[in-house]
Amino acid sequence: MLYEREQTLGVDEFRQVLAHSGLGATRPVDDEPRLKAMLSGSNLIVTARLDRPGAPLVGVARCITDFSWNCYLSELAVSASAQKLGIGKGLLDEVRRQLGPSVSLILASVPDAVGFYERAGMTRLPDAFWYRREY
Repeated sequence: MLYEREQTLGVDEFRQVLAHSGLGATRPVDDEPRLKAMLSGSNLIVTARLDRPGAPLVGVARCITDFSWNCYLSELAVSASAQKLGIGKGLLDEVRRQLGPSVSLILASVPDAVGFYERAGMTRLPDAFWYRREY
């Protein structure tokens, strides 16, 4: 598997991996301008591709960070056909490598993925707050 920082990830590949991962049910996959804004507003995008030239995207981690204190992992998506192969953990590891040891990694999990994040060694936080988006 080839993990790399890919800041110019195209909206079509991003949409496809979201849809194929199951996150398409909770992401605006039919709203191309919003997907473009999500990508352009991210300053750390790590991708997973099969280890060959021109290989299709099978996973993505999309983050917003100051590279100093905190990083918010907005999406960790792996295509269903590539799940259970360690790609999600590999994406987490590469994000952490890119950030270095002085940056905290924070995320909000969909209910079905809570066990994955616990097995990956992440700690649940008891106190989190948010204003839910209106649309």
